[in-house]
Amino acid sequence: MILAKSILRGIGRFLLRLAVVAVVLVLVFAGGSVVWRWQDDRKAEMTTDGPYKATVESLNKHPLPKWFADAKFGIMIHWGLYSVPGFAPKGTTFSKLLETQYGHAMTHNPYAEDYANAMKDPKSPTASYHREHYGDAPYSDFTKQFDAGLANWNPDRWAAQFKAAGASYIVVTAKYADGYSLWPTKVRNPHAPDFHTQRDLMGELAAAVRKQGLKFGVYYSGGVDWTFQRKTVKTLGDYAYLHYGEDYREYAVAQVRELITRYKPDILWNDIAWPTGSKRLYSVLADYYNTVPEGVVDDRWSTASFGRQVMSPKPMRWGFDQLMKGLFKLPGVADSINTQKPAPHSDFRTPEYTDFDTVQDKFWQQDRGIGGSFGYNRQENDQDYAKSTDLIASLAKAAANNGALLLNVGPSGGDGVIVPEQLSRLTDIGAWLKVNREALDGTRPWTRSSATTTAGDQVMFTQKGETVYAVVLGRPKGDIVIKDVRLSGHAARLGGDPITLATAGQGTLLKRAGDGTYGPVFRVG
Repeated sequence: MILAKSILRGIGRFLLRLAVVAVVLVLVFAGGSVVWRWQDDRKAEMTTDGPYKATVESLNKHPLPKWFADAKFGIMIHWGLYSVPGFAPKGTTFSKLLETQYGHAMTHNPYAEDYANAMKDPKSPTASYHREHYGDAPYSDFTKQFDAGLANWNPDRWAAQFKAAGASYIVVTAKYADGYSLWPTKVRNPHAPDFHTQRDLMGELAAAVRKQGLKFGVYYSGGVDWTFQRKTVKTLGDYAYLHYGEDYREYAVAQVRELITRYKPDILWNDIAWPTGSKRLYSVLADYYNTVPEGVVDDRWSTASFGRQVMSPKPMRWGFDQLMKGLFKLPGVADSINTQKPAPHSDFRTPEYTDFDTVQDKFWQQDRGIGGSFGYNRQENDQDYAKSTDLIASLAKAAANNGALLLNVGPSGGDGVIVPEQLSRLTDIGAWLKVNREALDGTRPWTRSSATTTAGDQVMFTQKGETVYAVVLGRPKGDIVIKDVRLSGHAARLGGDPITLATAGQGTLLKRAGDGTYGPVFRVG
């Protein structure tokens, strides 16, 4: 009995000490968070006077501009030094790698734009390719070939191609994670001085696309810059938590402010995360809205914090990686990484390589490559690229569910050639939109977004005023019967003749409306 009491007292003392340690750690963490936030917040400053202030409440008053809600198709461009070697392994997805090769997911992924990081892992396919073709040349050597190719780059040709594809806007990588800036930035990179183009590629492209009547957006990799963080990023823990100091925070803020001032981008598209705390970010976004009132920002601005700093040491990242490695083996967990969590402020959401099946309250934009990579990958051939019909279907589904499609192209080299396999998809989309654009641009979701025909084709609906549009995602022939939807009024096929509309039980019959071509669209009203 005495022994038992002694043991119980010992356990009690241990638990008490454990509780005290836990309380102390919580207090230290809370105190550290307060100090970190105070130090970061006092560096926040606005450079404009206007209606928007550096608070989330003020930013959330920014309305979604009508031009952006009306525009259903945009083109993203991943172009930079990585376009010169143009290599990444193919045949898998990043989500699948998180399940099967977590320890090297970031260096074995199918994204050619990650060449600068992947080549640092000696066991990666990219490192093997680099040794074979470039020996021990550093990544920065690609500037010579990129600059040489620029002699043949024609921004007006790009703008004309994007216009012909039916795009309403473009978003281009002003600076990707490799740290190379595609404009003659005045913001000095202390770790890679002069690591930028001398030619103003952003300015030339902005002028070219705006001359075509398109909106101009810039992509900026705020969360990652491998010139400031030289360690090889192999896992998600490395990607999310490797340490970035105040030098990078100041650099990123100054560069984004420079982009806003110089180019007044219609879209400010940040990627991965943002290196400062919330107040400094909100100062930048408020200045952006005061400068470009009709501009929009995406949802990838997750801010830095004391907690992220705590997670940066290798033992903490190791623990995180062990947890995630186990979680990603569960069904569907790896795929969920493609959809961002709702941000405190954004104008639109950005699911990647995925979409929503129902109408969303908040406007969204699916971003995806035509193939498995965003940057040009010479390994990919025609079979590796999505079919034009699938891309048209993604476009129609997005519009029906209060979204848009941002389709990426990856031009090759400094000359920026859009390879034939990618250009053919743009051409096909442009041909379809030339006839059917009315059913997408300027529309809003209808009372329901989809239905099916008796033949099994999916039908997507949009609405403009009293007019309803039905997009049949298939190659119907003859009569088309849409199940469980009753439409009434005058009907016509876009680009064609009026058709007879009738009821068919609980559905709608479009008599002799299909001729076997893909994606016919019908106006009813």
